[in-house]
Amino acid sequence: MEPQTEEKKSLNFIEQIISDDLASGKHQQIHTRFPPEPNGYLHIGHAKAICVDFGMAKQFEGNCNLRFDDTNPETEDEKFVKAIREDIQWLGFEWKEELTSSGHFDQLHAYAVQLIEKGLAYVCELTPEQMAADKGTPTEPGKNSPYRDRSTAENKALFAQMAAGEIEEGKMSLRAKIDMAHTNMHMRDPIMYRIRKKAHHRTGTKWNVYPMYDFAHGVCDAIEGITHSICTLEFEVHRPLYEWFNNALDTPAKPQQIEMARLNLAGTITSKRKLKELVENNHVTGWDDPRMPTISGIRRRGYTPLSIRNFCEKVGVSKRESVTESSLLDFCIREDLNKTSNRVMAVFNPLKVIITNFPEGKTEWCEAKNNPEDESAGKRQIPFTRELFIEKSDFMEDAPKKFFRLTQGKEVRFKFAYYITCNEVIKDENGEIVELHCTYDETTKGGWSDDGRKVKGTMHWVSATEAVQAKVNLYESLFTVDNPAKEEDFAACLNPNSLVETTALVEPSLLDSKPEDKFQFERTAYFCVDKDSSKEQLIFNRTVTLRG
Repeated sequence: MEPQTEEKKSLNFIEQIISDDLASGKHQQIHTRFPPEPNGYLHIGHAKAICVDFGMAKQFEGNCNLRFDDTNPETEDEKFVKAIREDIQWLGFEWKEELTSSGHFDQLHAYAVQLIEKGLAYVCELTPEQMAADKGTPTEPGKNSPYRDRSTAENKALFAQMAAGEIEEGKMSLRAKIDMAHTNMHMRDPIMYRIRKKAHHRTGTKWNVYPMYDFAHGVCDAIEGITHSICTLEFEVHRPLYEWFNNALDTPAKPQQIEMARLNLAGTITSKRKLKELVENNHVTGWDDPRMPTISGIRRRGYTPLSIRNFCEKVGVSKRESVTESSLLDFCIREDLNKTSNRVMAVFNPLKVIITNFPEGKTEWCEAKNNPEDESAGKRQIPFTRELFIEKSDFMEDAPKKFFRLTQGKEVRFKFAYYITCNEVIKDENGEIVELHCTYDETTKGGWSDDGRKVKGTMHWVSATEAVQAKVNLYESLFTVDNPAKEEDFAACLNPNSLVETTALVEPSLLDSKPEDKFQFERTAYFCVDKDSSKEQLIFNRTVTLRG
């Protein structure tokens, strides 16, 4: 048997379908779409769909549309439209055309009339409760509506009255006439149109009837000439209905629906309804709260587009549902930030160090590399003064042999500055250490000695007089359980320590930082400048710790 080529090895099942369709001549060019409903912000699950929809189009030199499936005027808002556009572009993708389901409302309405004329749709006066009672069960057939056999003329006249606003909400609906005994419950005369006398954020008050998602979604795909309609596995049972509508209508294309497993991330909720509850009940500060799994929240926390795309690639495309550990996402962002983020020094729990042989009032500027992984990142200047701060945990009075940080009588390196020796420990009346008196070796500028002597300990520090106090948000998982979506009261699983607000003393160079700038605080974690940060009040969000 001949070994498989690299190309065949790398193809997932969607790539294989598209590749075969192009090779057979079924399609000359593929056309995909990303069809969000503008009723909330996009989340990490959408990021995978974006990468697949846009990625397939790019890989096979096709096109991908952005289409807003805006068929429900009660829940949709232009602010969500704007946020969705920004998220997709931030991830690094561009669409061929921006379209909307509402832009197809006239054509969808004409197609609905076409189904009535073909005897495949009827106006029904049953209430939702009556329809549910007549629908049957997966093992028992449903019951035909008493309005199922209305004449074509009557159905057209009633549907026209519905569209004209002459019928009250809930009194009538337009249903497809398929099969009330079908083994697939979605095929049992589903509703196509319902009356909603609500203004639409795009079409205003033009329409009094709005198409249901199952009708509009697939037919809009056909109107736009979509070749491959990629969705998640929960839509697999909807596929027969998707195909029925397009086969029953004279649509310009017959798209193929393909289902893949959705992205499930441990410890996270991706239900827009539940995310909306978190926002509306003030469990978080908004859709872009850095604890939220929304793309806007992840972005504000400091994740990068590349890290999200790499994460989605590592998760892969399959037919099998699974839960991905959040540690994989953390790995992807660490891998990116390690290469791209500048290193800076910050002290969270300060202990004062006085360099007794350094002149009072003097400031010496030490040169520091911004990123040892990237020479092009350049260098910066750090102020070294008589009074400094170190982390309290970096000093131990009675240190064990393998403690390589500061202790009395031993020499350590203050990064980018000098060799430092602690000579005296000053305590308060309670015996608490309040400051350290140290000396520096002025021949070791830059933190290196010409005489060949070496020290094992290297420490970060900041100037006590030049450092800037910053607000720091330390984020952890929003939930205390791995699968909060399955909990009856998911809000009861909220982590009370998901946000800890604290402060840190940081280098003055960070006064020039801008929102979304990313840094590694030496020996601590990766941080991102928050959107509300300013020179008057620096604010940093912890993205991820240095190690898992």
